[in-house]
Amino acid sequence: MERRSSTIQLCFCFAIFLFIATAHCFYLPGVAPQDLRKGDILKVKVNKLASVKTQLPYSYYSLPYCKPDKIVDSAENLGEVLRGDRIENSPYEFKMREPQICNVVCRITLNAKDAKQFKERIEDEYRVNMILDNLPLVEPYKRNDVDSVVYQHGFHVGLIGQYAGKKEQKYFINNHLTFTVKFHKDEQTDAARIVGFEVKPFSVRHEYEGKWDDKTRLTTCDPRAKRTVTSSNSPQEVEDKKEIIFTYDVEFKESEIKWASRWDTYLYMADDQIHWFSIVNSLMIVLFLSGMVAMIMLRTLYRDISKYNQLETQEEAQEETGWKLVHGDVFRPPANSDLLCVYVGTGVQFFGMIVVTMIFASLGFLSPSNRGGLMTAMLLLWVFMGLFAGYASARFYKMFKGTEWKKITLQTAFMFPGIIFAIFFVLNGLIWGEKSSGAVPFGTMFALVFLWFGISVPLIFVGSYIGFKKPAIEDPVKTNKIPRQIPEQAWYMNPVFSILIGGILPFGAVFIELFFILTSIWLQQFYYIFGFLSIVFIILIVTCAEISIVLCYFQLCGEDYLWWWRSYLTAGSSALYLFLYAAFYFFTKLNITKPVSGILYFGYMLIASYAFFVVTGTIGFLACFWFTRLIYSSVKID
Repeated sequence: MERRSSTIQLCFCFAIFLFIATAHCFYLPGVAPQDLRKGDILKVKVNKLASVKTQLPYSYYSLPYCKPDKIVDSAENLGEVLRGDRIENSPYEFKMREPQICNVVCRITLNAKDAKQFKERIEDEYRVNMILDNLPLVEPYKRNDVDSVVYQHGFHVGLIGQYAGKKEQKYFINNHLTFTVKFHKDEQTDAARIVGFEVKPFSVRHEYEGKWDDKTRLTTCDPRAKRTVTSSNSPQEVEDKKEIIFTYDVEFKESEIKWASRWDTYLYMADDQIHWFSIVNSLMIVLFLSGMVAMIMLRTLYRDISKYNQLETQEEAQEETGWKLVHGDVFRPPANSDLLCVYVGTGVQFFGMIVVTMIFASLGFLSPSNRGGLMTAMLLLWVFMGLFAGYASARFYKMFKGTEWKKITLQTAFMFPGIIFAIFFVLNGLIWGEKSSGAVPFGTMFALVFLWFGISVPLIFVGSYIGFKKPAIEDPVKTNKIPRQIPEQAWYMNPVFSILIGGILPFGAVFIELFFILTSIWLQQFYYIFGFLSIVFIILIVTCAEISIVLCYFQLCGEDYLWWWRSYLTAGSSALYLFLYAAFYFFTKLNITKPVSGILYFGYMLIASYAFFVVTGTIGFLACFWFTRLIYSSVKID
């Protein structure tokens, strides 16, 4: 008895630990900390140029910026390449805790082509991204509505403005950067760790006396006279044959922030109350649906089953109406049962990928410091979850009396990924046509095809083989040879109407969180609130299951036994609302003007909506499958 109680205590303590661990999400760094002493060399890396107006990234050296002697690409993972990241070395070098004033990087003279390129990037509001010690460069600015500092990725290539008293618009380049490197010093040793990397960009028309050479001193800023750049009052214009001198300052500031929590300022949420509102809103929907399901299960079904089991004569049975009457048809295989098996298998694959990704992300393994880690993890998990896709599709295929398991396996392996790959290939062609670094290179495309054909397809075959070898799932009641005629249904039970109504509540449970996800993707902000997202995903699962069960019960009560596809489409129709919301977001929140960028947005959102349809549809179908088997196994059928 004592041993049992101690085991219960241990389990209870472990449950409390898990709760605390998820409530205060800790951060597992993507890289080991680097201890730096005074005078150590700090090398700044450059990343892509990015714009929320075009959504087309370009490599840093696509513009005629100052180049190092040799450009070296940093090691990239699959996720980084798919995101369009191109990390390279740069001529910006600092010495740890040694401030610098007005360091000249290089001097260039623009030709007509270079000037045109700079103007295009300035007009499209491109931002330059840099990295120091795996921390992205940010530009701090104060928000008017919140008394706090907010960070934006990188700094603008330049700005459009006018000279005082003139109407003509001019293009000015940010050619002077004032860097601030924040560090946390170890009290015992002299070593320090970098905890922040900020910038203030300025546009300055630098001036100097005499001819330009390596020893030329600028008059606009001078390290010897301690003269620094503090404003853009005399900006550097971008025009053909204009001379531009790139300079930078760097200052070092000691910070109380420790290395382990250096990302907290980047991930700070000023509006986490909205997330709680979202969860409360979603929970109200769940409680409403749970109440309906409980009423159906406990009151109506209990009464129905008791009544059906007490019927004594055939005459009484014939007079009855309701869901019991269709017991001889309810498990009749649906039209296009093969396709249903494929979609359920794919949904199981997606569901497994999402659940495992959520667990790793909530534990901090997929933090933003691990650039591209989230996308890489999702791709690999998708591939390995093929085992479960094959198993699920084969189990249902055998239940529907199918015999050609290899055919269903091939359909599961190629249908959904094939459609996604075709859309992706077209979109990639468009990006390629724009000469953007966001275009997936041939080598990466080959790697994706290898993951699909070399790992995913064989695993789906293994899963199908195991699933088909298992005994077929037995129906709780026998199916009649002749299908029963379905009576005329009420207008509100019309298939199209009930399917469209069914998708509103699952979408309603997630749409507020969806706003933040879209903002992080398309407005290039950090999204690292997987704790909230996990709760919302659980709510989505419950909502999809419950709305499908409620509408399935009403359908069976109307003596309509064609529930298989309807249950899938009821929850899956929430994807239609997701796509419509994405269109609404496009026209109200984004400033995308280029046709190619618009096609990219809707293409990627179509892929996301299709994936959402498969996941929610599968949840709804499996919930109804469990529900129908439960209620028909509870009544006595002669």
